[in-house]
Amino acid sequence: MTERLYFRQLLSGRDFAVGDPVGTQMVNFVYLVGDRETGEAVVIDPAYRVNDLLDLLAADGMRLTGALATHYHADHVGGSAFGLEIEGIRALLARENVPIHVNRAEVEWVRQSTGVSATELVGHDDSDVVMVGQIPITLLHTPGHTPGSQCFLVDDRLVAGDTLFLEGCGRMDLPGGDAGLMYDSLRRLSALPDATTVFPGHQYSPKSSEDLPVVRRMNDVFRPSSAQQWKAMLGVD
Repeated sequence: MTERLYFRQLLSGRDFAVGDPVGTQMVNFVYLVGDRETGEAVVIDPAYRVNDLLDLLAADGMRLTGALATHYHADHVGGSAFGLEIEGIRALLARENVPIHVNRAEVEWVRQSTGVSATELVGHDDSDVVMVGQIPITLLHTPGHTPGSQCFLVDDRLVAGDTLFLEGCGRMDLPGGDAGLMYDSLRRLSALPDATTVFPGHQYSPKSSEDLPVVRRMNDVFRPSSAQQWKAMLGVD
């Protein structure tokens, strides 16, 4: 499976959306995942410059068959932020009529933030699997940053969105955030196999990915051993 897995991590402002001031400042990662044998691929969290992403796919001999969203924020799926309009899944759908896979709890949030129709979104439950050719992507519902935040497991790679960074985790003080749910989600991710490599939604640390045992050891979000300690560390009730 590893030999046929197509997997690319792209940094906004460097690998695509070069010169885009918001993309460069936000240092988002976008992921391309696919099956080399069938040529099918999906894009995870397309934002900023959709054409760049599609051009990169085409240059690799791959074709887009879908998109997956970790959560509804504009820097991941497009929409309004910082008084600016960020390109995202609406522009993608104008180019390619493909399904947009989101967590069921996030459908309305994504619809409102991007302006796409609910019929263009595929709502999923925890542990659903999206097949890309013969490559399975397992969807993990990890609320806390947003109600429908989800992570993706593919061949021992965890695409963690804004649930887990190599240092720290996503904010919980934005609309839909919940510190208690984030604690539960982080505990779930911590229990994944040691062979897992974490690929975050932003480059907020020097490295762009890291083995899960290292993240467990170095990331302060894993220090609390109870929800009470977690909330005390955050200074919330």
